[in-house]
Amino acid sequence: MERKRIAIIGIGLIGGSLALQLNEKGFASKIIGVEASEEHAKKALELGLVDEVLPLDEAIAGADVIFLAIPVDKMVGLLPSILDKVEKQIVIDMGSTKDLLLKAVADHPRRKRYVATHPMWGTEYSGPAAAVKGAFENKAVIFCNESDSDADALAWTRDMYKGIGMHLLSMEAESHDLHAAYVSHISHITSFALANTVLEKEKEDDAIFEMASAGFESTVRLAKSNPAMWVPILMQNKENVLDVLNEHISQLRKFKSCLEKENWDYLSELISGANKIKKIIR
Repeated sequence: MERKRIAIIGIGLIGGSLALQLNEKGFASKIIGVEASEEHAKKALELGLVDEVLPLDEAIAGADVIFLAIPVDKMVGLLPSILDKVEKQIVIDMGSTKDLLLKAVADHPRRKRYVATHPMWGTEYSGPAAAVKGAFENKAVIFCNESDSDADALAWTRDMYKGIGMHLLSMEAESHDLHAAYVSHISHITSFALANTVLEKEKEDDAIFEMASAGFESTVRLAKSNPAMWVPILMQNKENVLDVLNEHISQLRKFKSCLEKENWDYLSELISGANKIKKIIR
């Protein structure tokens, strides 16, 4: 595949990790960074994630492919203005919500140069220093509303994601946002809530963190995630997240009731039912 000049808008965890993969796999002849934070821009250059950092308009003009790896609230405002400036460039977003974003550009005259994607990978850390080599290997990437993109833009994007080790899935934006609420967004809310619960309890008992096990750490690690990223995601996917959250609260009430009523048989049924997740997650 011909090497491309690639601009990455947002050189944090996702954008920085992508830069590492694009360089390693030979997709990029040059990587141009666009970064609002001077500190992040400097760090990205120090780490060799990008070859240079340029203002947005210069980066767009000098690139063949443009990636958006910024919070989803900023993406909704920025994507239409980027499409205003492109000709044959491919524009790819990597956001965690899709329906609102796609509606924002549905009638744009250059809509077909845009490919909507969601790589299903991330950590609780942020910034260019958090970039991970090989981050996307053996992970899924969701393509949304593929028929709305030009064939050449879609083909390059699919080949690129395959080349960095991802397996490809396709769905409509509304379905994506619903499924993302179940498999990603509710996990973060649960982790945030659990962390707040434990932090509140810690006021009474300093020993609680000394007792924290690996199981606790793995459950609550997502609570370290950046609110600048997660508040916009939950805002944009509010209805789906509320639906999932209501079901989650209902499940918690079942466990609470079992304990209150000492209904150990039903408690065992609830846990056995949860064990079925092993068929999905091995």
